[in-house]
Amino acid sequence: MATMTELSPTARKTKYSQDTRVDESLVPKKVLSLRSTRYGIAFMAHFCNFILMAQYAAINISMVAMVNGTNHQSQFNGSTESLPLDALGGSNDAPNSLPAEGSILGGQHALWERWGPPCERSRLCTLALSGMMLGTFTIILLGGIISQTLGWPFVFYIFGGIGFVYCLLWFVLVYDDPVSHPWISVTEREYIVSSLAQQVSPHKQPLPFKAMLRSLPLYAICLCSFSHQWMITILTVYMPTYISSVFNINIRDNGFLSAFPFIISWVTGILGGQLADFLLTKNFRLVTVRKIATFLGNFPSSVLLVALSYLTPDYVTTMTLLVVSCGLTPFCQSGIYINALDIAPRHSSFLMGASREFGYTAAILASTISGFLLSQDPEFGWRNVFLLLFAINLSGLIFYLIFGDAVVQDWAKDRKLTRL
Repeated sequence: MATMTELSPTARKTKYSQDTRVDESLVPKKVLSLRSTRYGIAFMAHFCNFILMAQYAAINISMVAMVNGTNHQSQFNGSTESLPLDALGGSNDAPNSLPAEGSILGGQHALWERWGPPCERSRLCTLALSGMMLGTFTIILLGGIISQTLGWPFVFYIFGGIGFVYCLLWFVLVYDDPVSHPWISVTEREYIVSSLAQQVSPHKQPLPFKAMLRSLPLYAICLCSFSHQWMITILTVYMPTYISSVFNINIRDNGFLSAFPFIISWVTGILGGQLADFLLTKNFRLVTVRKIATFLGNFPSSVLLVALSYLTPDYVTTMTLLVVSCGLTPFCQSGIYINALDIAPRHSSFLMGASREFGYTAAILASTISGFLLSQDPEFGWRNVFLLLFAINLSGLIFYLIFGDAVVQDWAKDRKLTRL
């Protein structure tokens, strides 16, 4: 039989064309992509995160309603200083939500290990993660109205009931991998399996803890997650306090104004995933795309917050800078928050949960330290808070830009175990 080197140029060209047609046949048509099973999984994860964050925020909103209801007051009449965590802060950065959220997001990453083709991971993961922003927007907008009209228990009844129905749908519609899914098309199954052939191992691998502790790319993800969550905590927990102290306006009295930054974040999060995958089609290196997304989600927002403390207080300018700053942060969903899938696909669920939990320690430290700075220096306290935020954010970003990677690490590759 003639080898490839023995084939004539015409024969080699014909064989190459056949191989190209086979590869193209495995790629679903763009028109059908949103109706494909993998995008259905992404929408299910999106709604999962929507319910998760809506329920956590509902706890905080209803707590305010219960406390103020005892005093026969409106649930939104409490002073800014009397609440350690407002409706805004009760979203994806509240300390009481950390353990469950880390485990849920880690579990979702286990799905993308087997469902997410490398060229589509950004858009699939960001589509799933953006549900957090939509859930926070919805509960802030409607939670107070439900509590006022129907009573605070109905906040739990409504969103708890939606969550119960959703769980039944999840058990029926979501499967571990494309091979076991009964309704996926053959073309899509072959496309996903072939695209992940080099990343998914049929055998479970033990976690290489020693090698992980020596991995600079992993440290880069954890430290940048920490610095980013520090900024998110300031934006969500302390911005209502900042506006109240500077302009004597309590934005809790306006549900839409409180929720507006989160709908902007929801949009930019989804668009960020589309942008990341678009850059990959333009032959950008994967590590470059991850670093661009991480940079856009960190640096501009922290710079705007620092500039805010030096500008002459103006309500329109302040709200514009805050909305833009909050709206840019979800770009990190296409960067550090899915980078674990790049460097260690087989262990990404564990790494995702661990890095998020490490990052969420910033929620506790940022609240404590910022409160101390504000109490020590009423005049320049906010400037100190924003400067500290900028220093921490920039440090984590620089470390990630230097040591971040998107290549599967040696310790994350398939290892063959031999017995003597």
